Amino acid sequence: YIANRFPQHGHYIPQRFADNRIISSKYTIWNFIPKNLFEQFRRIANFYFLIIFLVQLMIDTPTSPVTSGLPLFFVITVTAIKQGYEDWLRHKADNEVNGAPVLVVRSGSLVQTRSKNIRVGDIVRVAKDETFPADLVLLSSDRAEGTCHITTASLDGETNLKTHFAVPETAVSQSVSRLETLQAVVECQQPEADLYRFFCSLIRPLGPENLLLRGARLKNTKEIFGVAVYTGMESKMALNYKCKSQKRSAVEKSMNTFLIIYLGILLFEAILSTILKYTWQAEAKWDEPFYNEKSEVERNSSKFISDFLAFLVLYNFIIPISLYVTVEMQKFLGSFFIGWDLDLYHEESDQRAQVNTSDLNEELGQVEYVFTDKTGTLTENEMQFRECSINGIKYQEINGKLVPEGMTEDTPDSSSREEELFLKAVSLCHTVQISYDQPDGLGDPFSHANGFTSQMEYYASSPDEKALLEATKRMGVTFTGISGENMEVKTFGKSEKYKLLHVLEFDPNRRRMSVILQNPSGERVLFTKGAESAVLPYAKSGEIEKTRVHVDEFALKGLRTLVVAYRLFSTEEYKEVARRLHEARTALQQREERLADTFSFIEKDLEVLGATGVEDKLQEKVQETIEALRLAGIKVWVLTGDKHETAVSVSLSCGHFHRTMNILELVQQKTDHECAEQLRRLSRVNFGRSADHVIQHGLVVDGASLSLALREHEKLFMEVCKNCSAVLCCRMAPLQKAKVVRLLKTSPEKPITLAIGDGANDVSMIQEAHVGIGIMGKEGRQAVRNSDYAIARFRFLAKLLLVHGHFYYIRIATLVQYFFYKNVCFITPQFLYQFFCLFSQQTLYDSVYLTLYNICFTSLPILVYSLFEQLVHPHVLHNKPALYRDISRNAILSFKTFLYWTTLGFCHAFIFFFGSYILMGEDTSLMGNGQMFGNWTFGTLVFTVMVITVTLKLALETHFWTWMNHFVTWGSIAFYFIFSLFYGGIIWPFLHTQDMYFVFVQLLSSGSAWFAIVLIVVSCLFPDVVKKVFYRHLQPTSTQNICCANLTPYLQKHVRTTAWPATHTHTHTHTRTDRETESPPRSLTQMGTPCLECTK
Repeated sequence: YIANRFPQHGHYIPQRFADNRIISSKYTIWNFIPKNLFEQFRRIANFYFLIIFLVQLMIDTPTSPVTSGLPLFFVITVTAIKQGYEDWLRHKADNEVNGAPVLVVRSGSLVQTRSKNIRVGDIVRVAKDETFPADLVLLSSDRAEGTCHITTASLDGETNLKTHFAVPETAVSQSVSRLETLQAVVECQQPEADLYRFFCSLIRPLGPENLLLRGARLKNTKEIFGVAVYTGMESKMALNYKCKSQKRSAVEKSMNTFLIIYLGILLFEAILSTILKYTWQAEAKWDEPFYNEKSEVERNSSKFISDFLAFLVLYNFIIPISLYVTVEMQKFLGSFFIGWDLDLYHEESDQRAQVNTSDLNEELGQVEYVFTDKTGTLTENEMQFRECSINGIKYQEINGKLVPEGMTEDTPDSSSREEELFLKAVSLCHTVQISYDQPDGLGDPFSHANGFTSQMEYYASSPDEKALLEATKRMGVTFTGISGENMEVKTFGKSEKYKLLHVLEFDPNRRRMSVILQNPSGERVLFTKGAESAVLPYAKSGEIEKTRVHVDEFALKGLRTLVVAYRLFSTEEYKEVARRLHEARTALQQREERLADTFSFIEKDLEVLGATGVEDKLQEKVQETIEALRLAGIKVWVLTGDKHETAVSVSLSCGHFHRTMNILELVQQKTDHECAEQLRRLSRVNFGRSADHVIQHGLVVDGASLSLALREHEKLFMEVCKNCSAVLCCRMAPLQKAKVVRLLKTSPEKPITLAIGDGANDVSMIQEAHVGIGIMGKEGRQAVRNSDYAIARFRFLAKLLLVHGHFYYIRIATLVQYFFYKNVCFITPQFLYQFFCLFSQQTLYDSVYLTLYNICFTSLPILVYSLFEQLVHPHVLHNKPALYRDISRNAILSFKTFLYWTTLGFCHAFIFFFGSYILMGEDTSLMGNGQMFGNWTFGTLVFTVMVITVTLKLALETHFWTWMNHFVTWGSIAFYFIFSLFYGGIIWPFLHTQDMYFVFVQLLSSGSAWFAIVLIVVSCLFPDVVKKVFYRHLQPTSTQNICCANLTPYLQKHVRTTAWPATHTHTHTHTRTDRETESPPRSLTQMGTPCLECTK
């Protein structure tokens, strides 16, 4: 009911419609705690430690519940704070949209309210350049005919102007008072996602041309009134959003797999220990002494389960609980580097890269497919006129003048009849609207004809038309407006009026459009423009061959070409044309076919005037970025809502398609059978030439054909796509984009996908892909709000993936494997110790050491490593995209490398335990004061060796040393010694027992202990050093080869072979920027390489 005027009589029950709030957040204040806890305990390690904590509370275990409960509480709290902060940012963005002010007609007046308060049935007023806050049926506009113009760039990516129509019966209601008296009912279909499908009735049947979609923008119209029919999450824009699901990276999935393996190791150790305990204690020689002898009941009762759980608790630290919190902190802190990177800062718009979801940082280093929008992502949405051909002569625009090729700007200005006719044809053959910025927004457009100012703005059905009209204006032929049937142009200062008789609209089959005009002298003339293949075959005169050659030359330069032609009608010819057009337009049956025949009859016997070459301005360095992605082994798919010809032209100009590429087409398929046959033909073309490595293939597919292909021929379609170097999908609806991404995601290879776009039409694709990136463009902020990362320009994608992605993946892959390694080192000696204490569940380490090992003693070095490590200098990674292939397919977290780190951990643990046992076990009187070693001293020796070894092992893996790396590496070892001295050197009143009192001090007083520490540490790490040296020389990786190749020229150029004077000192200030092209990796300067000033 319009204006929510419900029937006053009868039994009417108001329907419940969705409110107008848009929700992209995941949590509310009420469900945050339960929902977040549920998601966190889905992680294997968190759930496992919760079970261990509960076991420690229920039964008598060797360690305190605090040893498991404290790290678990810390992990859960830090993760919840991080995820809560990220969701708060989403709430903040939603509140901006939902709180936007809107004007609604209520109680006979305009009332300002918030967008979220709009209800279905409300009459909403929208002013020029405002976006529609809901899906509205147009009731009236400030125009007498009830039309308005809108752009849907943020919905389908098209920037052209679209005309929408008011309901004829309500078009006269242009004031609030008249709308207030309106009583009507709107009957609509149920909400659906299709942007181009809409049926409803309001007095008469209405269609998509009467519906104004949420997110579209009003243009060239002062104001409109519309009734809200779909609101909030039921609007077509919101229905094209995918539900925001929790994305998990490949690294996290690998972590879960490794945790399951370690859980298996843990269970094996616990079961083995329990079995051996009962086996050994069954022997008579292991009977209890008389003072601790078991009763008969105790001997007969079995405590197998409780003993098993006790061993489970004893060994539970092999599962690294702190791994998750360290990963969370690394991702959160590491994400700031993207925002701080000046190479990702766009100065013109003052925008820097932003991170909306830090959980996927490492996924940037694993991308195999990039799905990109075209409009506003690859292009700037700005067309520029470059060249034209008139009467067989090529012209260029120089300072607003048409200058023949080879001539200079100083050539005398004498426009020929052909040039003038060509410019008039371009100025009149179009469907452009004009907006005049004036206070009241009204007036006769012709009133501006005599004094053209910059206040006039063109709104075109395609960006090409706008660029052409702006070009003819600069050259002296200006289209100044249309009123009723009259079009006016000002030709070199002289105004001329043309009567518009007919418009022959553009359609994709004809690939041309025409207008029939009556010129001031009374002649009827047809102006036609269109693609070369759609105009030149119908021409009979003019410079046809020369124009064809010029068009080919323009196309080779990447310009978008149009051919312009005309035809004069005699009086009899025009009468026949008018009769045929009238019959075709009023036909009740087969109207489209009859119109096509009539258009073909009219658009023939043409005289060619010339051709235009317009450049769709690409964003800076798009071609270089796409080429870099290709070299990195990443396949690029372009998904756009644009027309076939436009999309192919841009693909060629941006380097997505090459001129030498064989373009395959799957377009305009009408039936399943046609689609299947075409796919089979394409697959034969691909397979037949697969051995020819010279010819590459590109595939073009449109939305309708894609729907047919995905319905029953998905496998065949995927085969064709995988044999193509590049794929272009045009005329794509938003959900179709998401379906294509899902198709690749769920293919057997399960590649990592990335989607990048700038409009609301890209949101579904962005949310579907493993990684979604929003462009901060001209099409609103929906894509940015729903993305994982946001950048200002497409060219920044290269550094984001090739540099940041590479670093993040290397860092976190090493972090994960190092964590498993150090925990194997930590708990394996505890397992071995049970063989020497009759599986009595005696701990080797003090409970404080058990708790602090992962939290304090070994946590900071790996965290700092995972934030700052650089295996290769950033400039090398950026300039050598092929290095990205080295880390693809989760190469560093493969099972082979995981097995290596695990085996290394077991080897080091055996050396720790048995090295200490062999050196200290046989002769325990090694204290400086003659006292004997005890079990706590032995355990402390093993723990000391372990802390030093695992810390130095990470130091060996570090390639990029900063002062912070030095501080935490050596500081962690120093902190362990200082803490142990204080912990064991003082009697703490709050501790029930203090087994470690003076143990550490006595251990350090023994020279033999120091000798054992040094010997064991060297025995562990020396084989690692030897292995690294041999592998680097015998089997170097491509990364190491490129590092050496980049290092050698620098050393040859900047470092002298003569010895440096012993007295050489630095007397200057070192200033060095990362942007220096010849600057070496920073590790060089820290290895003692002289700086550039020194070499000078």
